[in-house]
Amino acid sequence: MSWIRREDALAELGVKPQTLYAYVSRGLIASRPDADDPRASLYAAADIAALVRRRRSGRGREAIARAAIAWGEPVMETAITTVRERRLIYRGRDAVRFAADAMLEEAAALLWNADTLTPPRSSDSAPPGETGKARALAFLAVRAAVDPPGIGRSAASLAAEGAGLLSGFCTAITGAGGRGFFHQRLARHWGLTPGGTDLLRRALVLVADHELNPSTFAARVAASTGAPLAACALAGCATLTGPLHGEASARALAYLRNAVAAGPDAALAALSQRGERIPAVGHALYPDGDPRAAALLRWMKPSASLRRALRAAEAASGEAANVDMALAALTVELGLPDDAAFLMFASGRMAGWIAHAIEQRLSAAPIRPRANYIGD
Repeated sequence: MSWIRREDALAELGVKPQTLYAYVSRGLIASRPDADDPRASLYAAADIAALVRRRRSGRGREAIARAAIAWGEPVMETAITTVRERRLIYRGRDAVRFAADAMLEEAAALLWNADTLTPPRSSDSAPPGETGKARALAFLAVRAAVDPPGIGRSAASLAAEGAGLLSGFCTAITGAGGRGFFHQRLARHWGLTPGGTDLLRRALVLVADHELNPSTFAARVAASTGAPLAACALAGCATLTGPLHGEASARALAYLRNAVAAGPDAALAALSQRGERIPAVGHALYPDGDPRAAALLRWMKPSASLRRALRAAEAASGEAANVDMALAALTVELGLPDDAAFLMFASGRMAGWIAHAIEQRLSAAPIRPRANYIGD
């Protein structure tokens, strides 16, 4: 990542120092201390260039729509999650620090702005399905068809329903009911050791929410119509199945398994021969590296062969592993089934989808953007 001095940043932007500092405080431009002068700061050249491009493109309706649709400026208000100064924040708390000790139910209570959740004993029977993924989607579909709409409900009522959905989602994945917190039940299903169980707990909390990602936006759109919470979560989960979102870890898993078996050079060569990019590296919101991935890999202490595979991918791409790669690495390290990374992501993100659905429903505001017609 390229960094420039304040004078150069001001010249590129054509603004006063106060405006530059405002951009930094709003998270639009990254900054860091200047190693040669502790009293000075350096500024991310890429962020400055992006601001300049947006300004030159004009601020007409078409330009705003085009810029906002992919990694654009914020488009709706939320008090749940943000990325600030390259850190993920859950309602004012650093998500990485929070994940060191919290359980998914505690993350859900925080994100839902609710009282502490005591997981109910799940009396739901698991729906039919050959895989945990199939059963999870089927569970949400069945509940979406019979649950009451979200209109006119209190925050406490919606949170209580959310707790039941979270527990039932675990039953669907594992194929069995029972007592315990989400990570404990999932760990029993996968036969994990206490150390593996603790890593699973941390991973679930780290992926509980991530601002306005595609699946969360889908959940909010459903919530804005008054749809039941289960339908909102189903919208999110369905969006997560796309290869560019929740299934990104599947491509990372294929690379890691090949790299561990045949060596990183052979695995990277195979990607190149197929014309594929190195998967699950880099993140637009974290130019200096995804803090969720860094934390999970640090806690994991991967085996030597897995560590070599990760370093090779980062060196070849010039970018750090992101959370999809970290979930794939956890799958390899703990000997989990191939769909484990997706199931961990979906399980943790259930807390976030429900949080955003509750917030959207309580706002009573519909989400109905306009299209920029380009046809005849």
